Parts: sequence; structure tokens; C-alpha cells
Amino acid sequence: MREVILRGVGVTKHFGALKAVTGVDFEVFRGEVLGIMGPNGAGKTTFLSLINGTLPLTRGEIYFKDKKISGLKPYQIAERGISRTFQIVKPFPGMTVLENVSIGALFGKDNIKDACRAREKTRSILARVSLDGKEDLRVENLNISERKRLELARALAMDPEVLLLDEVMAGLNSAEVESIMRLIAELNAEGRTILIIEHVMKAIMGVSHRVIVLHHGEKIAEDEPGVVTSDERVISAYLGERYAKMRGKNAQG
Repeated sequence: MREVILRGVGVTKHFGALKAVTGVDFEVFRGEVLGIMGPNGAGKTTFLSLINGTLPLTRGEIYFKDKKISGLKPYQIAERGISRTFQIVKPFPGMTVLENVSIGALFGKDNIKDACRAREKTRSILARVSLDGKEDLRVENLNISERKRLELARALAMDPEVLLLDEVMAGLNSAEVESIMRLIAELNAEGRTILIIEHVMKAIMGVSHRVIVLHHGEKIAEDEPGVVTSDERVISAYLGERYAKMRGKNAQG
């Protein structure tokens, strides 16, 4: 029987009359990659923000390894073993790549308090995300692909058991997407549990073991990628008629 490492019950976030996320129940199994899909405005980023404490819940509860984490501050959740990237990359300006990622190491599960130790840990992580050799570069001089990798490195520096990825492949070319997909597969093979939001269909379908689909803040489907993309509700809400026609042609061919 698979171990549930993260779960939510009735997860809800309303901003006044706006229902961003409503009544979402979910379970994440240890060692899986769980994809989060849905159209723009479906509540995907809000969903991740509720898990890592960036936003407080309106209702519901979230548990990590059977201990309630809803209501905790983001740094407290990070210390327990959950880290995330953000859709809009916001590195600390005026600082180097090494300094930016070292900050992540100081707030992670390892509870590192020494800046020298944090920098040493950071160097190996930068090599993993292909930013080695750029340690002393100011973050303002990074291109979009490098900034995405910086965001991922900062999350990895926290040494998370659960990694929340919010569109780390957005704006990247095909070769860069392939590279990030390989890295995600490697991280997962090492035992990290991953939740990933991604609009690049090739990526989300290629790395996910299961997929949850959100629409208007509600969960409308949850299953293996191939099953979810055949769900008529998902096609109607997210994939659209063009995808349905392509699927039909492929079936006939």
C-alpha cells in the first residue's frame, strides 16, 4: 500500500466573492510526480500557495506526514520539508547567483545556520541545474532560462521531501524543456515527491504519474495522464475541441 505523504481535506480559498479554490480533497503519494492542470484562472497557483502557507486557507485542512501544517508560516512548512518555486521568478536583486541560492539553504529542512556551509551546499546544487560557472554572476544578468533554473536551485537548496513546481518550463525552448524534464525525473528517482503545474502538455504528460485537473477552483478529474486527457469534462474545460479532433484523428490513423 502506497504511503500518503501529503493530503488535503476540503481545501478552500475565497477572496471575497471570488472562489479561487473550493472544496478540493487530494492525496499525494510518497515518491510520485503529481501534475496539476487547468486553464488560466483555475486556481492552480493558489492551490500550491495554500500548501506551502503563502496564503491562508478559508476552510479545510492540509496534512504533511499526518501532521497538520495548515496555519503554519511558510518558513515553518519549509523547515518540515516542503519547498516551492514561483511562477513569476523574483530573485533577490543586487545579489549573485550563489548568494540567492544560499538563502534557500538557510531556510530549509537541514536547518543550516552557517553562511559558509550554505554556500558549499549551494555550489553542488548549481551544478545540478547547469548554473555552475555562474556563481558570481549578478542575477540581473541571467536570461529567462537561467532565472528558471535559479528558482529551482533555490527550492532544492532547502532539501525538500516535497517539491512544488509552478511553471518552471514556461518560456523555455524545446531543448531547455527536455533538460528540465530530465532533471525532474532524476530528482524523483532520488526519492523526492513532486507536485508540478505546467502548461507545456508534453512536459506535464511526460513527467507525471497522476494528474489533477482544476476548473474554476474545483477538482474535475484525477487519474493517470492518459485517462485524464480522454475525460470529456477535461477536454471541454481545458484541452478544447482542437485537442479532441487531434485525438480522434490519431485514433483513426
